[in-house]
Amino acid sequence: MARILVGAPVAAALMEQIKRETVLLAARGVIPVLALVRIGGREDDRAYERGIVKRAGDAGLTVRHAVLPEDAAHDKVLELIRSLNTESAVHGILLFRPLPAHLDDAEICAAIDPAKDLDGVSPGSLAAVYSGGIAGEAGSAVRGGGFAPCTAEACIALLDHYGIGIEGKRFVVVGRSLVIGRPAAMLLLHRNATVTLCHSRTVNLAAVCREADAVIAASGKRELLGAVHFSAGQTIIDVGIHLRQDGTLAGDVNFAEAEPLAADITPVPGGVGAVTTAVLLSHLVRAARRAGAGI
Repeated sequence: MARILVGAPVAAALMEQIKRETVLLAARGVIPVLALVRIGGREDDRAYERGIVKRAGDAGLTVRHAVLPEDAAHDKVLELIRSLNTESAVHGILLFRPLPAHLDDAEICAAIDPAKDLDGVSPGSLAAVYSGGIAGEAGSAVRGGGFAPCTAEACIALLDHYGIGIEGKRFVVVGRSLVIGRPAAMLLLHRNATVTLCHSRTVNLAAVCREADAVIAASGKRELLGAVHFSAGQTIIDVGIHLRQDGTLAGDVNFAEAEPLAADITPVPGGVGAVTTAVLLSHLVRAARRAGAGI
């Protein structure tokens, strides 16, 4: 039977470290402040926001809500971002995405100062991830500011917490988005893994996956990967989260088929997603440390 890689203890360990660092910062007069930029009132955004606020409060961090209506003009959103960039009291910015369709996502992401970009959405942050400016440890900043995307880094945090080796291992990442798949592949490469980046149109995807020591499933397609994609003894990290018609949640992996084969596997829910918020807050603390003179 596979070992279930539950995210809660990983998040708890990160939060304990965050609390210790927050105390040290407070002693020097620095209180980390996170600006949550939300356009509209999507319920999934609100749910994520509530989770962030609760964990931030528990750790002594401050959250500022920067909310605009769903029909906000593009220039107004850019004006808000640029204002937060220049406000010294704000150490980090999280932009809830996807944005409403009338907004230019690329331009708005590019407007975020990489030094305050906690979720790796700005071109400067992504460039550093690809160029090797980040080693892939939770909470580590890219050179010149910014951080890797939180969910991609949460995958690395899970592997590290459970003592699953990365160096020299063969990883298959299924999914090529800039949010998870591609940055996760780069973080693994920086840790000396051998990485194959695949997607839903990869020829013989099942055969490619079966050859890996570990598979990270981030395709965005519900239960795309089943028993045929896996071989005995693999580590399976499932990043996906989807709502079935019966109201239950599923990942990109068919858990019932994959679990009997795996050595280690993340559940959905309760796996990678549980770690992502803790990684975000670790980024905030690191950004506040950089912003504090001499800290």
